[in-house]
Amino acid sequence: MNDCSPATAITALILAGGRGSRMGGVDKGLQNFRGLPLAQQTLMRLQQQSRPPHGVLINANRNLTAYASFGAQVWPDSLGGYAGPLAGFLTGLAHCDTPLLLTVPCDTPLFPLDLAERLLHALLEQHADLAMAAAPEADGSVRPQPVFCLLKVNLLESLTAFTQAGGRKIDAWTAQHRCAVVAFDQAGDSPQAFSNANTLQELQQLESL
Repeated sequence: MNDCSPATAITALILAGGRGSRMGGVDKGLQNFRGLPLAQQTLMRLQQQSRPPHGVLINANRNLTAYASFGAQVWPDSLGGYAGPLAGFLTGLAHCDTPLLLTVPCDTPLFPLDLAERLLHALLEQHADLAMAAAPEADGSVRPQPVFCLLKVNLLESLTAFTQAGGRKIDAWTAQHRCAVVAFDQAGDSPQAFSNANTLQELQQLESL
């Protein structure tokens, strides 16, 4: 992918606005992974992408000063009540100053280093509104990973209307648009790339990979 025109400039958004319920209510993005907070590890991995983003935003609803210390802009949900990933998408699209927004969660620190490049290639090739990663399952199938998305920023109006009507499910919203699904199951792709940490035990298991 050699298209570096302004029309394909990407901003990245780290989703760190959840309750961390399965971690006992802790702020998940600030939990240590290999010596650094998860959100900071995620930021560093974004900077190592084969197609690095032009800028990085963090969506967080607690400890905003701690997140800001990583050097990225920090924005809380515009929707109240910890409304889920779509609330983060909405915040990111509202503050994105490039035509495309890449979303990644803070709890999956081993995501592919060519994530942005491959999603962009599929988005352009299929003339899609968004591109979504899919990860291999143990049975050989691939499962969509809807929090790993590349979105056209002009989807803001659609998402605003969807959430104002009470919509909160990512799948229900993405189904309204042309979506390119990218399977990360090729030779050389790590089967653990999309492993995430919902509990402290899972976080320890991730560290050992």
